[in-house]
Amino acid sequence: MRHNGFAFALAFASVLGALFVAACSAAGRVEVVTTTVQVAALAREVTKGTPVQVLSLVGPGVDPHEYEVSPGDVQQVGAAKLVLRSGIGLDAFLDRALTSSGQKRVATVTEGIKLRQIRTEQGKTEDDPHVWHDPANDRVMVENIVKALGATFPEQAATFQKNGSTYAAKLDATDAQIRQIIGAIPAANRKMVTDHDAFGYFLDRYGLPFVGAVIPNVSTQGDTSAKQIAELQDTVKREGVKAIFSEESVDPRIAREIAKDTNVQIVADLYGDSLGKPGSGQETVDGMLLYNARRIAEALK
Repeated sequence: MRHNGFAFALAFASVLGALFVAACSAAGRVEVVTTTVQVAALAREVTKGTPVQVLSLVGPGVDPHEYEVSPGDVQQVGAAKLVLRSGIGLDAFLDRALTSSGQKRVATVTEGIKLRQIRTEQGKTEDDPHVWHDPANDRVMVENIVKALGATFPEQAATFQKNGSTYAAKLDATDAQIRQIIGAIPAANRKMVTDHDAFGYFLDRYGLPFVGAVIPNVSTQGDTSAKQIAELQDTVKREGVKAIFSEESVDPRIAREIAKDTNVQIVADLYGDSLGKPGSGQETVDGMLLYNARRIAEALK
């Protein structure tokens, strides 16, 4: 389920990436490459006030589940002083770039997080990679980023540590704000239907029951059968669901059809697998979390 122009966006990103690598090299700047926008956003909080330049392979609005490595990505990864990855299968596309570039300086920033388990349509169990939807997990990621950056750039370690502590406090404040926002939703109205099973950590933390998904999968890669759509429509009606939530990086057509057929509201701009563009207010992890919480609360009150 790709955006229109997705292939063009990837090609354009590849060209920009190659130009960025050349520019950074010419300017003598330090470079850290991340796989996803969430890891990049957290790394930028940690590197504030330092010469460390953070670059993300996957850009805002791009679904990492469908991302394909380009030649420019391989060049960026090979030129990096450090690669920060999300892991848990979300950025398996990095493996090819690592092999092709020979890059060995890699840190997985989700290490130490207690993972949520999801049961697939085939009855298998998978780890849920969408850990950033819980501020407590983001704190762990920040700690791991501070450690990896400090080991790579020891002269900046004290600044990384200070910035990490500052952002951890901001995440705590964000967590408290979200609890207030979600707490204002009547208990009977909190049932959630989403595009795919991407918000489990958020729902678990803030007490929002998960009723179903348009794509019954931890990834957006998959199709929804007519039978599954009919079953979800029946569930929406039976459970008295108030809204269906689609994601900014996912085609909302099927979700819109289900919402129309069940006469419920659709919210088509949550951030599940991505963040907002620079200047949107949702380009940071804390900004994205608050935005999602407010949009959910507005629809379910």
